[in-house]
Amino acid sequence: MLIKELRSFFEKQNIEKKITELDQVIQDPNFWNNKNKAEKILKEKKNYSFLVNSYKYFERENKDLYDIFILARDENNNQIIEETLKKIKSLKDEVKKLEIKCFLSNENDTLDSYLEFHAGAGGTESQDWAEMLRRMYMKWASNRGFGVELISEHRGDEAGIKSSVIKISGDYIYGFLKSESGIHRLVRISPFDSGARRHTSFASVWIYPVIDENINIEIIEKDLRVDTYRSSGAGGQHVNTTDSAVRITHIPTKIVVQCQNERSQHKNKETCMNMLKSRLYEFELQKKEKESSKIENNKLDIGWGHQIRSYVLHPYKMVKDNRTNFENSNPNKVLDGDIDSFLESSLYKTNA
Repeated sequence: MLIKELRSFFEKQNIEKKITELDQVIQDPNFWNNKNKAEKILKEKKNYSFLVNSYKYFERENKDLYDIFILARDENNNQIIEETLKKIKSLKDEVKKLEIKCFLSNENDTLDSYLEFHAGAGGTESQDWAEMLRRMYMKWASNRGFGVELISEHRGDEAGIKSSVIKISGDYIYGFLKSESGIHRLVRISPFDSGARRHTSFASVWIYPVIDENINIEIIEKDLRVDTYRSSGAGGQHVNTTDSAVRITHIPTKIVVQCQNERSQHKNKETCMNMLKSRLYEFELQKKEKESSKIENNKLDIGWGHQIRSYVLHPYKMVKDNRTNFENSNPNKVLDGDIDSFLESSLYKTNA
């Protein structure tokens, strides 16, 4: 069944036609005049070719295993039947992984990603929840062997974080995480309430790609306001006694980025500029997709009616995605980084 679905997807996306078109571009005598563009096209063709070759391999394997199963069934060979069924299950798992990679065929899906966290109203409760969310994504990345870097954080007054930015590096990070942008809601018995009452907290997560250095984003100096301040995060005595942290505001779009993870103000400013380029690039993408206004409006209210996912720890245990209706009854496991099923369900819904 999965093989048929994969074939249907290939036909829908015209992947083989895209490879043919890319081959024609590569054969152009002037192809290498722009080295950066040429390398990007070669990488794109390599990704498409990998998908096609993998599909053809799975198609052959599927047919061979089916033939072996029919033969073993006719001969009542239970041992071969059992072994073949195990191989078929393993093949289905591999095909599913390939199908997901097919969904991640957009230009930016292969890029690394910044994740920006903001606590909603509610003080310590929401700030603790924002830090729990950040930990969830960091655990997800760590479990997959991806790189994680803390770019900035603004600690809460008693616990948690008011805001933070991290960077996750690896294969297809932005493609996997781009659907995670939005408001996340937590319902639990508060560890900060002496009366042990149930509280509802909100925090936002915003995902944007770490853009390729070859992508040209024009930033005019007079459009920027650059502020320096003392770091409030970890880093020892040095960070707290020098104005090494940097905050840059892009005045026309009101986009704000900040970095405090380096001791050098110069390095923090360089990281901020890279983040700003990524934010502006994402901003332009949103405008092209006519989604910018909707996303920006959602950012204005981190509260009721805007949540994309609910994490309920009391009076029952459930994590439910409000867009796909996918559910998981083990929130502790989800908060420990087991979010692949939610990411996959979003990809399937987006590409349905």
